[in-house]
Amino acid sequence: MKNVPLAEVDHVDRAVLPIGTDYPPGHVLDWHEHRRAQFLYGATGVMVVDTAEGTWTVPPERAVLIPPTTRHRVRMLEVSTRSLYIEPRAVPWWPALCTVVDVPPLLRELLLAAADFEADYALSGREGAVAALLLYEIAERAPLPFHVALPASEDLAALCRAYLADPDAGVSNAVWAARTAMSERAFTRRFRAETGESPAVWRGRARLLAAVPLLRTASVSEVGARIGYASPAAFTAAFSRAFGMPPSRFTAPGPRRG
Repeated sequence: MKNVPLAEVDHVDRAVLPIGTDYPPGHVLDWHEHRRAQFLYGATGVMVVDTAEGTWTVPPERAVLIPPTTRHRVRMLEVSTRSLYIEPRAVPWWPALCTVVDVPPLLRELLLAAADFEADYALSGREGAVAALLLYEIAERAPLPFHVALPASEDLAALCRAYLADPDAGVSNAVWAARTAMSERAFTRRFRAETGESPAVWRGRARLLAAVPLLRTASVSEVGARIGYASPAAFTAAFSRAFGMPPSRFTAPGPRRG
């Protein structure tokens, strides 16, 4: 199915409903939730998925597993998706929080094939076998670290969301503490208790996540400078430590830059 709203087919008696959707650049799917679990694959572009618990950046040709009934928002940056909406009873192993995963060639081809199925595809034969194999392949995926947790309290979460929207390397713990009318020590202790990380470590990771969509249109050198790194080498080293791969993996096709 292509460009079909889930609501039109959610009632169909199929454990796996594949839907492909093309989105205009910069499109935002505002806060919503679905009854089914969702496997959201970006065949092109970058997606940013927000929930109350955190933010997940989904690089090109990766996917995010979204638990059923999880309220979320998705920002689409030049994205064409291939989604699977899955009955929760069919995937008792589904993660409790959103999870970004790699999509190897076999899984990608299965997703592309399934997008051509009708909602009431035959359970016997090729289509049913593809749907079953999709679940086996998804279950084998290991999580990738493209996310940051958000604090539970509203004031700290608001600070973090504002920073994710406009990451500034010049912001310090003292600045954040002042905005919450706390001492720097008390602020840092509270932030660590709610996120498991110090504010400085959290901001550094948030800046690296912000680099992922920027790399689609700018060089490694340009992106590193924009998010506060003194040199491309320093940016590449930090990015590789955080995500296990260099930023050059996410630059747009074309002449090598940066």
